[in-house]
Amino acid sequence: MASGSPGAAQPAAAGTAGLRPLGRTGLAVSPVCIGTSPLASMPELYGYEVTQDRAEATIRQVLRGPFNFMDTSNNYGGGSAERRIGRALAAAGGLPPGFVLATKADADPVTGDFSGDRVRRSVQESLERLGLDRIQLKYLHDPEYHLTFAAAMARGGPVEALTALRDQGVLGYLGVAGGPVRLMGDFIATGQFDAVLSHNRYTLVDRSAGPLLDDARRRGVAFVNGAPYGGGMLVKGPDRQPNYAYRPAGPAVRDAVRSMQRACAARGVPLAAAALQFSLREPRVTATVVGVSEPSRIAEITALMSVQIPGELWAELDALAVAPEFWLN
Repeated sequence: MASGSPGAAQPAAAGTAGLRPLGRTGLAVSPVCIGTSPLASMPELYGYEVTQDRAEATIRQVLRGPFNFMDTSNNYGGGSAERRIGRALAAAGGLPPGFVLATKADADPVTGDFSGDRVRRSVQESLERLGLDRIQLKYLHDPEYHLTFAAAMARGGPVEALTALRDQGVLGYLGVAGGPVRLMGDFIATGQFDAVLSHNRYTLVDRSAGPLLDDARRRGVAFVNGAPYGGGMLVKGPDRQPNYAYRPAGPAVRDAVRSMQRACAARGVPLAAAALQFSLREPRVTATVVGVSEPSRIAEITALMSVQIPGELWAELDALAVAPEFWLN
């Protein structure tokens, strides 16, 4: 098996620049983290299929740079994302020097079991699929759907299992990935987690994760921002993509994004560029996860990063964002 041992990361390829510290881990990562959920081929979620050849070609392109950070999960496509990454890594001779690969421990997809035993099985499954003997960063994934905070932290529970695997050297560092801002804050307050991945809570239209960003920074925990496009609305606009965060959006959200779309168009700025750069320009965000489905998406991301956005547009977009109180439930 190839080694995925933790250590101070170096650029994975020529052209990687602007690496940021991954919290207190000693790793350094690119500001864009490549998400692999689309590569698992989940047409029920994304509306299209991705063949194995296309997925592996995309992963090979990712490994060539310019980004040195990639994210996946045990349950993406029933494990197909990890298997496809593993095949690409085997063909490449393992992870490139300095490349950081994160994956997630998931509940049993059939029973919903998220016990310590299930976490150990999830980690072993990931190691076998990826062809690694160690995982640099392992997240506890979406605990809110399966158990309470108390159950997650209980003796024999998933967090105890993860910390034991970290202490054994099987895992390098631990993170927690999920939605509810307050719950993610509870997890990082335990001191057991080096990173928190929040999704759909810090975008152009939704700034509700602001307190979590502050908390993570204060604790030296890396904040990884997932879904900067809100599931596609902040790329296509609400008329073509009426869902935000994978659910039908209400009038307030649709109207706000429609106004943002008009403001961007008036200055010749793609809405997607503003949505991506909104996250990238935030100093409290360590990395922004952007899902990809084909090799050309890597160059497209780079192009969006280079779009010049005037200060007055940022001010207008800030004024159009939906109030954080709207998102709290």
